[in-house]
Amino acid sequence: MRVRIIGSCGSGKSYIARKLSIKYRIPYIETDNLVWDREEANKRYPQDVRDAKLNDIVNKAEWIIEGVHHKWGQESFTEADLIFIIQPHALVRDYRVLRRFVRTRLGWEQANYKQTLRNLYEMLVVWNRKFDKELMQEILELSSRCQGICVVVRSNREIETAIERYLKQQA
Repeated sequence: MRVRIIGSCGSGKSYIARKLSIKYRIPYIETDNLVWDREEANKRYPQDVRDAKLNDIVNKAEWIIEGVHHKWGQESFTEADLIFIIQPHALVRDYRVLRRFVRTRLGWEQANYKQTLRNLYEMLVVWNRKFDKELMQEILELSSRCQGICVVVRSNREIETAIERYLKQQA
């Protein structure tokens, strides 16, 4: 099973990808980790390295890929069996971003990057508004051209239900 999950900051992409990875024993990948070299702060991988990593992943039999990236890496959409666009209520999303900020700043939760007030502002105000106003339409158009089943969901439970239904149909 090949699953592509996309949504804004705080939509629950990483949470559900980890949960599904454990449940179905399928590796999951965060597109952020294909873009950013985590060994050095704010250093991107070269495009050819990023693209080669993604190509290696999408050529495998099973994967779960989550992330907001869609302008590059369209193979993760075209090769997916299931595409989930997570669109929770804005207040739920903002609460999750704030909670993650506090928990990582207190050391209760680990993050791939240093949480700063500027970063918090960008997630809540800049990125999520852009996602709602511009990117959502682009993602819907991209997904409509793909062979996989595309589902817009409000909650992670809807994703789990859709996957269970899909697996029953495949059996």
